[in-house]
Amino acid sequence: MVGSERDVVVAVLLRADRFLVIRRGPGARMPGYWAPPSGVVEAGESRQDALVREVREEVGLTAVPSAEVWRSRSADGVSLLHWWTARAEHGEVVPDPREVAASRWVTAAEFLALDPVFPGDREFFVRVLPRLQGP
Repeated sequence: MVGSERDVVVAVLLRADRFLVIRRGPGARMPGYWAPPSGVVEAGESRQDALVREVREEVGLTAVPSAEVWRSRSADGVSLLHWWTARAEHGEVVPDPREVAASRWVTAAEFLALDPVFPGDREFFVRVLPRLQGP
């Protein structure tokens, strides 16, 4: 971390051909937005460990991180977002009601139809994800 900048992991969780997105709950920063699960990297924690912890805390799944695939700034400019692909092949989504108001497994096109979403999240699904998926 540099100065007051926070490192945040964003979990691009894949199951079959769908991605898990949540509607941020009342205890989350900027509630009401649809977004992939995410959270602050704690002191002494690797980004992979933070991703596994945040996914478990927010939606009750066991995530297996694959790779960091993109970096961006948060909508408020306070955080550096580390976008990681990960798999969550098994288990039911069990949302923490303080953090998650709703959850859905969606395609990229379905995500882009949700409202509201953060501009950076939209950019990921429009510009970055297609490059990861290839032709």
